[in-house]
Amino acid sequence: MRTSASTPSAPVSSGAASTGAGRARPGRFSMLSRFLPSGRSVAIGVPFVWLAIFFALPFVLVLKISFADQVMGIPPCTSLVEIKDGVVHFALQLSHYAFLLQDDLYIATYLSSLKMAAVSTVLCLLIGYPMAYYIARSEPNRRNVLMMAVMLPFWTSFLIRVYAWIGILKDDGLLNHTLIALGIIHTPLRLYHSDAGVYIGM
Repeated sequence: MRTSASTPSAPVSSGAASTGAGRARPGRFSMLSRFLPSGRSVAIGVPFVWLAIFFALPFVLVLKISFADQVMGIPPCTSLVEIKDGVVHFALQLSHYAFLLQDDLYIATYLSSLKMAAVSTVLCLLIGYPMAYYIARSEPNRRNVLMMAVMLPFWTSFLIRVYAWIGILKDDGLLNHTLIALGIIHTPLRLYHSDAGVYIGM
């Protein structure tokens, strides 16, 4: 009958054991990094906080004012929640919304805004889809250049773009000067302060 002899294990020095224990134990920096946000969290969190402060909070304040009565003071509206005799009362006013539905000027303005938004969306799709299709089918080097050409205008301020369009579309602007110089038109086109100018700008 054969018996297998066990191979004696090599002795482990105390220095190696202490080194292994030190590696297994996380340091202060690694423990602190667990509680700090990662790069991805910061990249997502900073725009989220920015929108929450400068978009969501003002929107909530305006929504609160819309359900309150106007008063002279700070804040310029009544409180929506009142506590009387230990009972919570909600004082929501719908008079502002009723006024919007009864005034023809507000209704016409709202419908005009919806029409402009719909027409602008259709025009953007008609112009943007062929451009996107061409960029997607282009070579990689040319694709990057075309993408930069599309994105660069959006890096400028919206106010600067509006003033640039005013300089182009007004009666004595660049577009009318060019068309008159080429003999295409003899009187300036009324593009500024018109629906066509709004569609072009949007």
